Amino acid sequence: MKYRILIAGLVAVAFSGVASGEGSQSLSSTLEIYVFPAEGQSAEQQSKDEVECYNWAVSNTGTDPFDLQKENEQVAAEIEQQAAQTAAATQGGGGRAAVRGAAAGAIIGEVSGGDAGESAAIGAAVGVVSSRRRGRAAKADAERQAQEQQAALEEKAKVESGNFKNAFGVCLEAKDYMVK
Repeated sequence: MKYRILIAGLVAVAFSGVASGEGSQSLSSTLEIYVFPAEGQSAEQQSKDEVECYNWAVSNTGTDPFDLQKENEQVAAEIEQQAAQTAAATQGGGGRAAVRGAAAGAIIGEVSGGDAGESAAIGAAVGVVSSRRRGRAAKADAERQAQEQQAALEEKAKVESGNFKNAFGVCLEAKDYMVK
């Protein structure tokens, strides 16, 4: 709660330049919401009302759009890191698969009375090919999962941001502003 009040205070100070004509953006324009003072409210009063409505919207929606953006960036970075770790984990298995394939090929060649060396070479090649296929499939699956998680995260952020903007707008409308 103290954190939100501190942010609101900093926002009010940062955007108080609107009244003095410094060209700073208002809180509403930072949130990409158009607000018009229908009752002739001053820029200073509008700034105060926007801060009050911002705090009200945060408390009623549970969403702070500035925190939401930071959280989403953090989660997106974690998703990318997981995908990279999965891709790295699937590499390097070709050597182990070649050894296993060679051993299996040699055993089959020996048991069947064929050339154990030739069978081992064939087994090694089959092991490498199958390992690469599994690695590519695992990498593609990890990338697909990362994309799905990212899309779900973006959709959640869009919904939460929309809910916040609606609450913010309703509050400003109650204070006699036109909001779009």
